[in-house]
Amino acid sequence: MRPRQLILTGGLVFIVICVVSIFRIGPDGTDLSSIRPGHKSHDAYDGDNLPRPPPVADSPFDPKPKPAPDGIHPMMHLIKDAEKALDATKAAQSKNLKEAVAEYRRRYGIPPPPNFDKWFDFAKAKRVQLIDEFDMIHDSLTPFWGLKPATIRARAKEALGFDNALLGIQIRNGKITHIQGGGEWQREATAGMMGKFLKWLPDMDLCFNLHDESRVVVPYEDLSRLVKRAKQVNMPAASLHSNPRNAFTQKPKGLNDGTRFEESKLTRFNVFAHQPTWTHSRLSCPPDSPARGLEEEEKKDDVSKYGVGPLGFVYNVTAMSDICYSPSLSSTFGFFDRPNAYNIVHDLFPIFSQSKISSYSDILYPSPWYWYEKVSYDESKDMPWAAKEDKFYWRGSTTGGFSRNGGWRRQHRQRFVQKINAAGGARILVNNGDETHQKWDMKIVPRGDYRDLIDVYFSGIGQCDPGDCAAQKEFFTVKGHVEQQDAWKYKHLLDIDGNAFSGRFYAFLRSKSLVYKWAVFREWHQEWLKPWAHYIPLSLRGDEWLEAVRFFTDDAGKKEAERLANQQRDWANKVLRHEDMEVWFFRLLLEYGRVVDDERADIGFSLNSAPATPNTDSTPEGEPEVKAEVETATETEVEAEAEAEAVAAPDTGADPGIEEVINEHA
Repeated sequence: MRPRQLILTGGLVFIVICVVSIFRIGPDGTDLSSIRPGHKSHDAYDGDNLPRPPPVADSPFDPKPKPAPDGIHPMMHLIKDAEKALDATKAAQSKNLKEAVAEYRRRYGIPPPPNFDKWFDFAKAKRVQLIDEFDMIHDSLTPFWGLKPATIRARAKEALGFDNALLGIQIRNGKITHIQGGGEWQREATAGMMGKFLKWLPDMDLCFNLHDESRVVVPYEDLSRLVKRAKQVNMPAASLHSNPRNAFTQKPKGLNDGTRFEESKLTRFNVFAHQPTWTHSRLSCPPDSPARGLEEEEKKDDVSKYGVGPLGFVYNVTAMSDICYSPSLSSTFGFFDRPNAYNIVHDLFPIFSQSKISSYSDILYPSPWYWYEKVSYDESKDMPWAAKEDKFYWRGSTTGGFSRNGGWRRQHRQRFVQKINAAGGARILVNNGDETHQKWDMKIVPRGDYRDLIDVYFSGIGQCDPGDCAAQKEFFTVKGHVEQQDAWKYKHLLDIDGNAFSGRFYAFLRSKSLVYKWAVFREWHQEWLKPWAHYIPLSLRGDEWLEAVRFFTDDAGKKEAERLANQQRDWANKVLRHEDMEVWFFRLLLEYGRVVDDERADIGFSLNSAPATPNTDSTPEGEPEVKAEVETATETEVEAEAEAEAVAAPDTGADPGIEEVINEHA
């Protein structure tokens, strides 16, 4: 019987193998043919004997800018659209507290934080222009709703207990009781920005980034889980209360008496100064985004998301600055080549930064650099538009990254200066129609024909090994030292990222010159400053750089340039004041105070809320008394002071980085 059993068993095994081979069934029940690239299901051909057609190859990924509208220069189209959108936004702003509460609930689906009425009164008293536009705060804090409040507080405590290049502030009973880290000016400015509203803030510990560079990048899968939990569990729990308690929880667990930061023996921050950072930086990008492409041909900038016309004028600054769309930044931007400092964590830590790369989860706040007016504008040294030279002007140093082994050729400031001054051909648009029926076509012209329009040079070489410094001095024309106020002699001014934001932007916007901006780093004012209405955004590639200047210096665009310069200046004086930064910071800290509150689902503000009382023992309005410990100045201070010596010193598209993670779980 045993031979017969063996024969039967062998036969059954053979039959099973044949069945598996025929139907290609995996051990887990998966149809293996379905995961082979280009392989089609058999179902469409069951029952026929027709020959199977060859698999259709995927078309190569080769995005192009959107076509420009006919009958108008692309820039004029973008300007009109931006101004129309701005007018609509201004008209829609809430006029009173009732409207503001309703708009808050409509946008975010939860009640406003405690003391929202105090914030609203503060904002109205300061004549804030866009009192409803704080989506950036909501988006930045949404992932933190996916963590327990105690976890966020513990991570702040952990970060501040180790030498992680942070400025730490402890708030207790409506006062800053302890402040440590950074230079004296930054401690004074950060404390000064919150001095007028401290009494309405809860007890908390705050971590402010001392580096120019971003600090927190969370892998996409983890970030997605956090946002999903926030959107589907924790925020809905908070939305259930129609009449939440208008008060923060007293004495949060885990906070000490506010006189010291308790030492932590370990840190989760990793230090990678002077090393490539692209692999880390793209971690939070969606797997199907160009930045996460598996093959080299998949890693192409998706200019269709932000470029319009044959030259690629920027119609969506948010998308253009999103690194997930632009893998070319890995070899063209200093931060990704070798940043001057890089101290990052991959868990979600509550780190407040003055600017950040799109894929990072740092919490943006108004820069103390601007509030302290480290680079100021002196109107008495400016001059009327008509008296300025019709040139495109910039002076600065080679900040942006550290150059080693020829890396300066991959850094953005060097690439900008080289390209704008290069010999050879350049692209412009010419009107082959007439004034009433315009037809703007691209034309290749010698760049030298427009040499007199460009005055863009380095004034100093730095952040490089000796060999790279010498190579740059030989390659570039270095003009040397100029004064901050020299810039006001020119009609067209360039602002460009350095190690992070440049620090000169606000002074330029307040001037009587027209400002052009090339930026990847994002700042707090993104919703309040509108590209094309308040400045001219420049693309990453630079095909349109010369045409942007040429058009505004040509007869057809000169009056428009002057009008935009006046409009930019007027708006900057309304939305970039000390008061505006304080209002934004107040709103941010109320929102953050709620997200770290153990009873965040039960607290908030409604029109039926009981009147709030200030935190006890609060200081009078003005700068608080603080206990300070002096440490070294920040990189931003060093860089921007060098820049001050060196210088005349419509956005609606989706963002596939953190914003997409947030939106997909809405």
